[in-house]
Amino acid sequence: MRALSMDQITGSNFSYQNFTFEHFLDDMVKLEREHLELWGIAQHLSIEQFSFSDARRMRGQLNERGQNVVCVTPEQIMYPVNLASSVKRIRTSSIAMFEKAVEVCVELGSPLLFMTPGRGFENESRDDAWKRAVDGVGDVVDYAEAAGVRCGLEPLQRHESNLVNNSLQLAQMIDEIGSVNLYAALDTVAMATAGETVAGYVERFGSRIQHVHVIDGKPAGHLAWGDGNLPLDEYLRELGEADYAGYLSFEIFGTSNAAEPFDAHSRSLNAVRTALAA
Repeated sequence: MRALSMDQITGSNFSYQNFTFEHFLDDMVKLEREHLELWGIAQHLSIEQFSFSDARRMRGQLNERGQNVVCVTPEQIMYPVNLASSVKRIRTSSIAMFEKAVEVCVELGSPLLFMTPGRGFENESRDDAWKRAVDGVGDVVDYAEAAGVRCGLEPLQRHESNLVNNSLQLAQMIDEIGSVNLYAALDTVAMATAGETVAGYVERFGSRIQHVHVIDGKPAGHLAWGDGNLPLDEYLRELGEADYAGYLSFEIFGTSNAAEPFDAHSRSLNAVRTALAA
C-alpha cells in the first residue's frame, strides 16, 4: 500500500470564473500547487477559440510559475455540448469541440482529457442515445490516442445525464467502446449520490481509475471540504490502500465559493492535509 501525498492534489480553476487566469495561477502558487487541472471556462480557456498564440501565452505563464497542466476538462454540462445528442449539428459540433480539446492538451502538455457521456432526450429511446454516446466518445478517444492523450470518462448525477450515473454503467460504456486509451474517472459526489463507495470503484476498475474529483457534498453539491458531510478520511484511505497514483482535484462550485475561491481551496487542502496526517 502506498500513502497518498499532497503532491497528488492539483490546483484547479473551478470556481475561479470571476477572476483572471493570472490571479488563479498566482493563488495556486500561494497554495503550493504545481500540477493543475484546467476547466475550459471561456474566460480562461475557450476551447473552440484556442489558438497557437493562446498556447504560447499560457505556456509562458505556467513556466514562469513552475506549474504544469495534468488534466484538461472542457465545460460540457452547462454549454450546448452533448456527444449523445440526436440533434445532428449539436453532436457534430460536440465531437469537434472535444477533438479541439485534444489539441489543447497537446499544446499545453496535458496527458489527460476529462470527458462525460452526454445525455439523450427524456422522451426518446435510451438505447439510441446510448449508442450515439458510445460512438461519439469512441471517436474522440481514438483521435486522442493518435495524439498521445489519454481520456477519462466520468459518471454524472441523474439530473445531468440519463446514460451513465454509476460505476456499473460506466464500466458498460468503457467495455463497449473497447479502447485501452479510455479510463475511468471518479467523482466523489456522483459516487455518493449513486450510493457507491471508493472501494467499490477500486474493485470494479482497479488501476483503470486515472483521475479523481474529490469534493464534499450532502451528498450532492460541489462543496469545499467541511461544508458537506462526506467521509474524506475514508475516501483517502481507500485510495491509498488501492495504491492510487493519479491526481485528485477539487471541483468546487457555488455562489459563495465563486466569491472566495482561495478560501474554499485553502480549506479543502487543509482538510486533506489533516486527513493524510491522521
